[in-house]
Amino acid sequence: MTVPCPYCDYQGRRSEVHAHLAEAHASEISWGVQERTGHTYATISCPLCGARWEQVLRKARRDPSFVDEFRFEISLVVFDLLLHHLRGEYGIGE
Repeated sequence: MTVPCPYCDYQGRRSEVHAHLAEAHASEISWGVQERTGHTYATISCPLCGARWEQVLRKARRDPSFVDEFRFEISLVVFDLLLHHLRGEYGIGE
């Protein structure tokens, strides 16, 4: 089954689109630090409906280099949330 990228014309198997998202569209992820807890978080929004998810990175609080070292892997986790949403809400990738 071919899955379309929600940001461009790229299509491929889910695993290919998953990697493509992290490689080509990492700028869609917003990064921040929760003021109260000091935890770093990554945020992604659905380009179709605007639904938004936040992934807290607790390890980044103890290790400031964690995000830089694992940015690609973190991006994969965040884009996985988006891909699950697209499948569940829109049937994309079923």
